[in-house]
Amino acid sequence: MFLSIEAVYIFLGIITLLGSLYTFRDQKNPRRVTSGLFYFLYGISLLLGSVIPPFVMGLLVIVMVIIVGAGGLKVGSYGEASGEERQQNRKRLGNWLFLPALLIPVITILGTTGMKDVKIGELFILDQKNITLVSLALATLISLIVGVVMTKSRPMTPIKESRRLLEAIGWAAVLPQMLATLGTIFTSAGVGKVVSDLVSTIIPTHSLFWVVFAYCVGMALFTMIMGNAFAAFPVMTAGIAVPLLIGQFGVDANHLAAIGMFAGYCGTLMTPMAANFNIVPAALLDLKDKNHVIRVQVPTALILLCFNIALLYFISL
Repeated sequence: MFLSIEAVYIFLGIITLLGSLYTFRDQKNPRRVTSGLFYFLYGISLLLGSVIPPFVMGLLVIVMVIIVGAGGLKVGSYGEASGEERQQNRKRLGNWLFLPALLIPVITILGTTGMKDVKIGELFILDQKNITLVSLALATLISLIVGVVMTKSRPMTPIKESRRLLEAIGWAAVLPQMLATLGTIFTSAGVGKVVSDLVSTIIPTHSLFWVVFAYCVGMALFTMIMGNAFAAFPVMTAGIAVPLLIGQFGVDANHLAAIGMFAGYCGTLMTPMAANFNIVPAALLDLKDKNHVIRVQVPTALILLCFNIALLYFISL
């Protein structure tokens, strides 16, 4: 293939590493050395994650955790444009400002649907196992180029802006990867078997509805605990989906995975553990109540969870 998921991670790693160099040089950051080291190690994990031995990768993560725990992660200065300059650019570009943002979903859909089976010779253009993620990455890159051309920015501006956004998110940026890994560890440790035994003692496993209910609610609750649906998915799938919904009731695995993850995302909307989704936006918006975003999202999350339960049940009949 010409564009694989590995290439996407390499690109992200390069962007992160270059941003960390700016952090090391930021004299206005009171913890520029430790902050730069944190993002440098994060960039290394993205760039070389497929070749670094697991033990060494674990050591890198431990160092990152120590940096955060010791208060070594701080934000710096970014040389942002003044309010007057932003207003002038806004007037000059008008509604064209929305073009880069709109290109991302459009190109992602085109890549996912229109380029799925496209080949050059014997090679697929896009990674067939990660078609959506690769399409999203390609769409983002094209959108980035369009944005740079439109705004007449310097080539290093995207690096600096990526650094600014990454440092605004801070340690929460690494949560999805770490929690997904934690979910795999839990599965290997047999947590899925414990969940399966617990469900069998609480609900009637001969009832499709109650098994669907347990799976969807379990995905939401476990996501709330762990902060990420990717961490909940392997545990709940090993404990409920595979032995009961697939093995006993013959539910389609594709439908099960899609709706199960959607049910997990309902939990994401309702937990402070999903810091990068709920706490970081509150910080960026300078809200006095850090849980305000969560409270606003709870009604929508509960409605969507009920919908997911009903949807998975009816398509499984």
